[in-house]
Amino acid sequence: MITTVIFDLDDTLYDEIDYCRSGFRAVARFLANAGSLPRDRDTDDLYNALWKHFCSGNRLKTFNAAMDELKIDYNDEVIASLVSFYRRHEPTLKLPDDTRKTLDLLTDRYTMAILTDGYLPAQELKLKALQVMHYFKHILYTESLGRSYWKPNPAGFEMLTRKLAVSPHDCVYIGDNPAKDFLPANQLGMATIQVVRPNRLHNHAPEGKTAAPDQIIGSISQVPAALQRVKNKRLF
Repeated sequence: MITTVIFDLDDTLYDEIDYCRSGFRAVARFLANAGSLPRDRDTDDLYNALWKHFCSGNRLKTFNAAMDELKIDYNDEVIASLVSFYRRHEPTLKLPDDTRKTLDLLTDRYTMAILTDGYLPAQELKLKALQVMHYFKHILYTESLGRSYWKPNPAGFEMLTRKLAVSPHDCVYIGDNPAKDFLPANQLGMATIQVVRPNRLHNHAPEGKTAAPDQIIGSISQVPAALQRVKNKRLF
C-alpha cells in the first residue's frame, strides 16, 4: 500500500536554474556595492559574465572566469567568500503553479517528505523562499548528516523512513537525477519516478537498470497519475 511520497528538491519541485540566476544576481550586487567593479562596469555586466560562463558549462570556476573577463582582481580567499555568499543568499524563487497544484492535490492523500542533498543553509533558504514547508511531515537535509551521506548513500532514505515510521515498500521516491537519486531508493524497495523538467541542469543517464527509475514523466503535474499506476501495479 502506497502511503508516503518522498520528493527530491532541486529540479524536481522547481527549476534549479532559477536558484542559480538568483545567486549570481546577489553576488553581482554584493561586489558592486562593495566597490569591487571597475569604473566602466556595473552589476549587469558582472551578472551577464557569470551567466555566460555558467551556461557555457563552466560550473566549477564560474566566478574566476567572469572576474578574469572583467579584469577584477581576486584571490582564493575572495572566491571562497563569494561562494559562501552565493550559498547563504536569500533566493528569489517562485514555486511553479503546477507544483503547487500537485502538492495541494496530494496533501490529503499521502504523507509527504523531502530528502535533499546540497549545502546548508542554501537548501533551507530555498524551501523558505518556495513556501512549501507546510506540505511536508519531515524534511531531511543529507548535509546535516555529513557530506559523505549525500545520495546515492542510502542512509538518508533509511533515516527518513524510520522518522516517518513507514516501510520503504510503502514509499514512492520522486527525483530528477539518475546519477544518484534512484539507486538507493530502488535497493530499499521503493517505487521510483523521475521528473524530467525541460530546464533541468543534470541530464545524466542511469548506470544500469538498478539505477533507473520505474517511471519517467515530463511534468510534475503527471505525478498523481504516476502514483496511481504504482498502486495499480501493486494490486497484481
